[in-house]
Amino acid sequence: MSNKTQLYKQKFTEENSPGLDAIYEKVKKIYGDQLPTHWATVLPYELGGPDPLWAVEFYKSEKQIRHLHFISLGFSNLFYNEEFANDEVNGFGFEISFRYVPVNDEIEKPVWPANFLQNIAKYIFQSGKVFDEYHYMSANGPIKADYQTEITAFVFLIDHELEEIDTPHGHLKFLQLYGITTEEYSDIKEKKYTAKELIEKHKIENPLLITDLDRGKKKKPFWKIF
Repeated sequence: MSNKTQLYKQKFTEENSPGLDAIYEKVKKIYGDQLPTHWATVLPYELGGPDPLWAVEFYKSEKQIRHLHFISLGFSNLFYNEEFANDEVNGFGFEISFRYVPVNDEIEKPVWPANFLQNIAKYIFQSGKVFDEYHYMSANGPIKADYQTEITAFVFLIDHELEEIDTPHGHLKFLQLYGITTEEYSDIKEKKYTAKELIEKHKIENPLLITDLDRGKKKKPFWKIF
């Protein structure tokens, strides 16, 4: 038994959630005592459930503009297991976040981003392919299926606030998903510019890289959305 495993067993028990607690410790530094909206998977994936993620949560943020900050829980190893004590990378090595301005006709707690993150998880768990900063992918249609939008693809970047952390189960990045238009996706594929160059351009007016489904349309004031 390695020294790391011994220390792990001394510090934690099967009642603990070392990976999850490390994530919550980081989130608490940003959102304090705010309680998130929490959508848990009913039947665990390992027991035959359809959704790979343990849960998806969102917090309400007032930074830059009012928006919802979604965070996945389940790409990394969340719960006690001494076999994870020596891992340098926690699970897939990331959790995914998504900052989003709700559209006018949505309910207070839009569930589609949680379903969207679960669909990305299905792709990753089934294919074994993983994402990293500046990776990009088409959603094969509008990322919100029932809404007319030019946002049909996305790029990943390091979440400006959550960044990266070390957990008892290894290192973990928070990769933020940022929605891009069909034209932008085509331009990246045609090498007119790189995903990084596109992100840096958007950061000028949108430092937190909050996805706006109406980008490219006639804009409505953000403060009238809530």
